[in-house]
Amino acid sequence: MVTLGCARNEVDSEELAGNLHQRGWDLVHDESGADVVVVNTCGFVESAKKDSVDTLLAASDTGAKVVAVGCMAERYGAELAEHLPEADAVLGFDHYGDLADRLDDVLAGRGIEAHQPRDRRKMLPITPVARPAAAAGISVPGHGWIPSARGIARRRLDDSPVAALKLASGCDRRCSFCAIPSFRGSFLSRSAEEVLGEAAWLAEQGAKELFLVSENSTSYGKDRSDPRALETLLPQLAGVDGVDRVRVSYLQPAETRPGLVRAIASTPGVAPYFDLSFQHSSEKVLRRMRRFGSTESFLALIDQIRELAPEAGIRSNVIVGFPGETEEDFAELQDFLTRARLDAIGVFGYSDEDGTEAAGFDGKLDADVIAARVDQVSGLADELVAQRAEDRVGTEVRVLVERTDDEVAGRAEHQGPEVDGECLVTDAGEVAVGDVLRCRVVGSEGVDLVVRPCQEEGA
Repeated sequence: MVTLGCARNEVDSEELAGNLHQRGWDLVHDESGADVVVVNTCGFVESAKKDSVDTLLAASDTGAKVVAVGCMAERYGAELAEHLPEADAVLGFDHYGDLADRLDDVLAGRGIEAHQPRDRRKMLPITPVARPAAAAGISVPGHGWIPSARGIARRRLDDSPVAALKLASGCDRRCSFCAIPSFRGSFLSRSAEEVLGEAAWLAEQGAKELFLVSENSTSYGKDRSDPRALETLLPQLAGVDGVDRVRVSYLQPAETRPGLVRAIASTPGVAPYFDLSFQHSSEKVLRRMRRFGSTESFLALIDQIRELAPEAGIRSNVIVGFPGETEEDFAELQDFLTRARLDAIGVFGYSDEDGTEAAGFDGKLDADVIAARVDQVSGLADELVAQRAEDRVGTEVRVLVERTDDEVAGRAEHQGPEVDGECLVTDAGEVAVGDVLRCRVVGSEGVDLVVRPCQEEGA
């Protein structure tokens, strides 16, 4: 099982692995000994699609049968199968429930008709509150998790002390640059009971940090007539035995209510961490993106967060070179980033995506202009996050140890998995992965912190 893309795909892969195991398939870690390689693809942006194709081709070189699943397979289906004959099958989300049977077919040489894509937004009612009841007969990856008599419907694919936990699937926003809703579908929350049950199971498997993922966590519960559901759920998740920290990802700034800010900033066991999807700060550009907000409203939200939790971690992604972005818009974005003092900043250059509104916009910028703006903002972002890290020297942090190979390293509460830097622990002594250390920051290296334990806490 090879997984590409985001943490939501990681959850899907672990569910597929669990279901396949229950049906008699064994997961092997050396692909040279595999009968079938299942590649969970990403179809978000052009670079991710290329990585998916390259991975499928590399899997084919092993001599094993190759099956493509995931977002790229769902999005392109038969078109991908036509252009990539190296894949023995291209399967969509609707195949997930009977994937074991489809792998049997592949191994036996029986042909499988490639997935035919459709707009998954049309599979659920337009009204959010009507969706939970209607979703029973629809394949929605990450939903319907239950322990079963034959085992567990999810199988961890690594021994990391951090585990992604899906809150919801799909998205109701219509950002003009994004195609995700068309192949992931409309927004659908998981029930609190289901989320808590899976959280307890993950804790039993050694997960110390639960990383809550979705396309839009601020919408959690709106389809269950409870827009404050996440505020209620967070302390319950933090209270699960064995869980040290809960982290929320992907918050829409315009939907981040004061009550949710307070819940994340002040609930014991919840990391004061805000993954805010700003994308830009110029009001004019944001409106063309079909998003809300402005430089001043975003700065006000950041002030609100830091008033409650001065050391909170705040990260975001931005898109530069969006159609119609002027020099003034570009300068405003840089001014915003300078004033915001974010802990981590992802910078992306705009590119057309199939089926999106923005692909038809006028005012497209030349590729060399976009590349130059990406370089300029990336350089600024590197300086800003390095300064923010340096500002933390002398403070205390709680570090979840994630590796002890060549050096001891982990993450503090303000650092999200994989993308926000890490803490390099000096004078660590005897520690193990999963331990939690109270440390003092003694230095910084770019976005990373150098820390020294004050004393060891019980993990």
